[in-house]
Amino acid sequence: MIRTKEISDSEKTQKAAPLRIAIQGYRGAFHEIAARNFHQNQEIEIVPADTFDEVVELVEKGEQANGGMMAIENSLAGSIMHNYRLLNESNLSVFGEVFLRIKQNLMALPGRRIEDLKEVHSHPMAIAQCREFFRSYPHIRLIETLDTALSAKRIQEQNLQQVGAIASSLAAELYELDVLMPSIETNKKNYTRFLVLGPKNGAPPIEEVEKVSLCFSAGHEVGSLHKVLAVLAAYNINLTKIQSAPIIGRQWEYRFFVDFVMEGKVGWGQALEAIKPLTTELKVLGTYRKGMHYEL
Repeated sequence: MIRTKEISDSEKTQKAAPLRIAIQGYRGAFHEIAARNFHQNQEIEIVPADTFDEVVELVEKGEQANGGMMAIENSLAGSIMHNYRLLNESNLSVFGEVFLRIKQNLMALPGRRIEDLKEVHSHPMAIAQCREFFRSYPHIRLIETLDTALSAKRIQEQNLQQVGAIASSLAAELYELDVLMPSIETNKKNYTRFLVLGPKNGAPPIEEVEKVSLCFSAGHEVGSLHKVLAVLAAYNINLTKIQSAPIIGRQWEYRFFVDFVMEGKVGWGQALEAIKPLTTELKVLGTYRKGMHYEL
């Protein structure tokens, strides 16, 4: 007879600790939605931070957060250069990416109407994306705040009867607000790319690397960048992103941030070895699978 192992009550109730993910923003922010889409099969706990600098610090220390989520570029606003610098100077690695369709929603306390609102609060980027909508409501004053979700949270906590917020549908759900008008952003093709961050060697190895993020500087001479790109092309590397940033303290010298996907049989490591003699400060920021696109 096969004997089954008896499980104690404590073992039955014991659950794996949730992943603690640091985000710039508060519960209900788009960063949380991106994090939950990436970690669909894991329980996560959101650790709010006011700035991206704080996100990096929280993940590096590892006491309050196991990982982080960081917006790196938007299809309308372009790259977030400060975050590229943070990533390069940090001790973190990129373990994944998420592409999220950003839908901005106007929300307020239950029972309120647009006509009742005197102010609408939100992050400056969200307000900029929705200004065209508010041209039809000149009585509403637009107020810039630290975060979209925080604006929604304050309406609930302070019972602000004549104030609305621009935020995600998740924020409306969490803070029990009514969505007065969904998807009020002017441009409907509004996507943000988020990077999944963690401590180096903190993630399980990926069986098949699809995408690589790296940065390097090239010599301050004619054709230096072209030589690097020509070598990558010879290795059948498909560049999906190239971004330059000035190197502080070095006049007219630039650091290049590059993302590429592998399309040949040659390993990405061989391609990097080939460009080493042509670059300085070559650093691999992360290796991961290509990200999924999500609609809200």
